[in-house]
Amino acid sequence: MAHISLDNDLPGISGLMRNRPDTAAPLNHLAEVLLRGPLTLGRGERELIAAYTSDLNRTPFCAGSHGAFAAAQLEGGHDLVEAVLHDIDKAPIAPRIRALLRIAGHVRGEVEALPPELVAAAREEGATDEEIHDTVLIAASFCLFNRYVTCLDTDIPTDPGVYDEAAKRIVSQGYSALT
Repeated sequence: MAHISLDNDLPGISGLMRNRPDTAAPLNHLAEVLLRGPLTLGRGERELIAAYTSDLNRTPFCAGSHGAFAAAQLEGGHDLVEAVLHDIDKAPIAPRIRALLRIAGHVRGEVEALPPELVAAAREEGATDEEIHDTVLIAASFCLFNRYVTCLDTDIPTDPGVYDEAAKRIVSQGYSALT
């Protein structure tokens, strides 16, 4: 049960956003821009960054939902996402994405500048400045989303199919449709 009273029984961030549409609107807009807007990283890749960051932050709702959103948009689906969350070094992903995930992992840790070697490694694998920027912003934003969900102790679905159903809506309608 969440630490605050909600006017609905939706799990995770969904319940918080339904309860507070005034704060949900800008948060959903941010998610829409970062995860579905016209960026050079694919939508599935961006969702994978969100899922990876959320998994490192031990936020099962966000890791599960964004993992499902990534799986719905990436070749390899759930098996690929699980491989990344289990061990990015052994996951069957492009070296560029692996380097960007390492950047995301650093962002969710102590607040400090990225080590130059992480940036250099991403560039060596073909990542652009825009992709490095977007990775940092996605990871930083998901630290906010993760803390919002975790600190208020929202409910977590017990049925993993809930995330796949949500993925259908997000992939087809986006985040802005939620507000």
